[in-house]
Amino acid sequence: MNEAATLIQRLKGAWRDITGSKLGGVKADLSTLSDLDHLREQMRSCLEARGGEVSARSRAATLGRTYLELDWKGRERFLKILAEDFDVDDEAVEQQLAAVSEVKPHERSAAYSSLRRALEPGRTRLLTQFNGLPEGVKFLVDLRADLSRLTRKNTAFRALDSDLRQLLTSWFDVGFLELQRIKWDSPASLLEKLITYEAVHEIRSWDDLKNRLDSDRRCFAFFHPRMPDEPLIFVEVALVNGLAGNVQELLDEGAPVIDPNHTDTAIFYSISNAQKGLAGISFGGFLIKRVVDVLQSEFHGLKTFSTLSPIPGFRAWLDEALNSEESLIMESDITALRDVSGLTAESGNPLQVILSAENW
Repeated sequence: MNEAATLIQRLKGAWRDITGSKLGGVKADLSTLSDLDHLREQMRSCLEARGGEVSARSRAATLGRTYLELDWKGRERFLKILAEDFDVDDEAVEQQLAAVSEVKPHERSAAYSSLRRALEPGRTRLLTQFNGLPEGVKFLVDLRADLSRLTRKNTAFRALDSDLRQLLTSWFDVGFLELQRIKWDSPASLLEKLITYEAVHEIRSWDDLKNRLDSDRRCFAFFHPRMPDEPLIFVEVALVNGLAGNVQELLDEGAPVIDPNHTDTAIFYSISNAQKGLAGISFGGFLIKRVVDVLQSEFHGLKTFSTLSPIPGFRAWLDEALNSEESLIMESDITALRDVSGLTAESGNPLQVILSAENW
């Protein structure tokens, strides 16, 4: 069973304890009008403050379970209703704007508060309720990953994505994140996620992973308290002497292990975002700064910190741009390149000439 299927089963189990074992039946693709009406009623029910916190949790969990039971077409229709039917209430906003213009100055604070509430889409209040459910934050992260496949279809999906991104950004503020080192003796489930989420240099085997977690290597990840078993982003570091010329040197399983206490260079050679639903919420720069601080405190001999990572497709793009005579560098840079390379104006674009040489 893959990671996504495992999560769905875990969520269903956790939320079944809150909602009970039965769900109101709807077709997996929400293909009938009665299915869509039933879903709208579920969403409206979630927005109504009836029955206290326990009832609210139960309604949100029931709605979440409904989403998890749907196929892809059903999920698209679910998100379409959420995006279009639970947007900002224009009429309520107009009423509050009129109220603000009519109240006396000392009464405007309350009027502004009412206007802010009116400007908040119902879907945002609905989604916020999942924060209180077991695995609820992870559910929203994965829901946004689903939504990312739809944002080009219409503006309503893009608006929903913007609302959800803003909500997740506030919850995933860097001040809430926990830095952890991942080791070879970390839980197997976590190591498996490293293999799955690695996006820069594929982890080809358990031996490959063990090499990346050896004594002269480090792997650090950010975690969120509401997703303690899910890395948000992780970085892999090699502790070496001097800068490596290529990443294969760092990934060579047969290379001798170096005493990290006698190294002078830390090379960050891979960084991977593990949650597609957190795209656009930046953690990478903060993670690297935190890791640099940790490494400096542990290894006082480290003097150089470097990155070594590919930019997939960059050379192909560069060659195409140069062949199209696109202006990539300033005239002053072209002059400087000719000066250091001994090229003349008749030689053509100096950048293209230099890159075509075998020893550039």
